Amino acid sequence: MSSPIQLGVKTDTIHTRYSYEWLFDLMARLDVRNVQLGAFLEIMNIDGAYFPELREKAEKRGLRIRSVFTSYRELGGYFYNHPLMEKVARRNHEQLIRAAAAVGADFCGTNPGAVYRDRPQDKEKGIATYLRHMKELMGFAREQGLKALTIEPMSCLAEPPSTPDEIRHMMEELNGYHAKHRDSTVPVWLCGDISHGVADADKKVIHTNIELFVFEMPWMAEFHFKNTDAIYNSTFGFSEAERARGIVDLGQIRSLCEKHRTAWPVAEMVGYLEIGGPKIGRDYTDPHVGTELETSLAALKAIFR
Repeated sequence: MSSPIQLGVKTDTIHTRYSYEWLFDLMARLDVRNVQLGAFLEIMNIDGAYFPELREKAEKRGLRIRSVFTSYRELGGYFYNHPLMEKVARRNHEQLIRAAAAVGADFCGTNPGAVYRDRPQDKEKGIATYLRHMKELMGFAREQGLKALTIEPMSCLAEPPSTPDEIRHMMEELNGYHAKHRDSTVPVWLCGDISHGVADADKKVIHTNIELFVFEMPWMAEFHFKNTDAIYNSTFGFSEAERARGIVDLGQIRSLCEKHRTAWPVAEMVGYLEIGGPKIGRDYTDPHVGTELETSLAALKAIFR
């Protein structure tokens, strides 16, 4: 049976240390053709002419930038209960959507943000604020020519959505709104992550990564490939040593995707390798980025090709 998943790479791992041309050449050589452009500091302010140039560099190598996605918690202002923080989150979110349109992406995605640990009472208000802005941004994304916006469920109760109830609430409210405004908005789907489960303050797992991955499938439009430990404390790739210490079974992920593929809201599903790579900014670590990408992609291709 052919694989239900196309493979791609999220660009975070090269930030500040390798050029996009370097990464695109590596991907073309390995015949991995889908790019998820991770957000970077300059993306919020750079001249718009930059993005068609980047798109051309990818397409020249037979690649496509299909998605733009946050790399940090840069849109946390929706949850900080401060009007100026909220304003900048909205401005940056609109800029990400413009960038996605300019590189020819289908999707623009984010993790919604995080409530301050010392102000847990702000969580429900933050969710409501986020949903209010998202309904407006669904129209903005439609105007820009995108197919959908995406949300990444996280591994932390302070970073909604992380539980099945929060995921269902966000998806039903936003797509219920889309159903009433189909001609003027895009839908909102999920960018899943095979390494995201939830462990509580006592390190007790309350939702496994597999449980959440399967639960998300009816709303999933893309996802991240990462490996992780038993309490979702660290993430890493798929070298032989990393597979030995990690809990992610790539064969199980493929089987689940084959079983549930008819539930997806999209015809084509891309899983993007999303690893941080070795420590940034050391002469003895940065040269290993290429090797880490290649070994992880080899492991993915062995299962999904």
